[in-house]
Amino acid sequence: MGGGPDRPGLISAPEGLNSAPEAASETVRRPAIVVAGPTGSGKSALASAIAREFAGVVINADSMQVYRELRILTARPGDAELAQAPHLLYGVLPASERCSAGRWRGMAEAAAAEAGDRLPVFAGGTGLYLRALTLGLSEIPAVPAAIAEAGKALLAERGPSGLHAELAHFDPVMAGRLAPSDSQRLYRAWTVYQATGRSLAEWQAAPPTGGWPSLVFALTPPRPALYAACDARFERMMEQGAMEEAASFLALGLDPSLPAMRAVGLRELGEVMAGRQDLPSAVAAAQQATRRYAKRQMTWIRHQVPEAKLIEAQFSERILPEIFNIIRRFLLTTSV
Repeated sequence: MGGGPDRPGLISAPEGLNSAPEAASETVRRPAIVVAGPTGSGKSALASAIAREFAGVVINADSMQVYRELRILTARPGDAELAQAPHLLYGVLPASERCSAGRWRGMAEAAAAEAGDRLPVFAGGTGLYLRALTLGLSEIPAVPAAIAEAGKALLAERGPSGLHAELAHFDPVMAGRLAPSDSQRLYRAWTVYQATGRSLAEWQAAPPTGGWPSLVFALTPPRPALYAACDARFERMMEQGAMEEAASFLALGLDPSLPAMRAVGLRELGEVMAGRQDLPSAVAAAQQATRRYAKRQMTWIRHQVPEAKLIEAQFSERILPEIFNIIRRFLLTTSV
């Protein structure tokens, strides 16, 4: 495991504020703690422990845990965790809605304000949400409702590949960046161009604004331990009623392009219900999908969150004293 100035062999990476532009926003924000990490790394437990120690509040930064109907398949904190510290932005939106990084950032601002003097402890593994928090967002104009509805209709009529082909006619840059199956991002690129006459790539290239002063920890366990945790995690989900939850959710008949429809394990369990897969094979496939997702999260964190202090281990209480000391120094030396 990597070493660092705090204690060799446990935590490494720069300490202190993120690298957001100094004049990013006029809003004064309390310094925050961010706990990132892949699925199965224990970031929820770490965030809860930090919130308990520092009179904080845990604020969800996971794109799937915002949806109300998917409690088990998204591994939302259970009753025991919720009783240990206040938790906000968990299960707050219906799955029929779309939550983007920009929408989530607005909700995060409101949640932190609602928390008052409590220390905000953001926990999640959604890369775009974390960057929206620590660095801020490019100022992309809102899409009018009429264009948003037109985009949904086009997506329903022609499917993701058809929308990709349509986008390629007037925005080849974004079409080249997006997979023909990525319905959510294709929809976003199409609607932004229709609303502004400019490629989403141009808007995203503008310097972000609104970075939040934060100390970022990232759990990055060794791969064998992480993969074992991912497998065990899905087995627990099955014991908790994941199949029943998936059946109830799919019975809603939601638009397949909605973000919530991409919850890991949902497709595999749906195959069982449709008679196209036996249960053991579906569980194995869902576990593999979970491992692949965790791998992508690990790669993203290592390459896109250079300011994070890497904790190269699974969460355990033995790492808490060092983490608490780092946080105390951060809070003592950081002012709003």
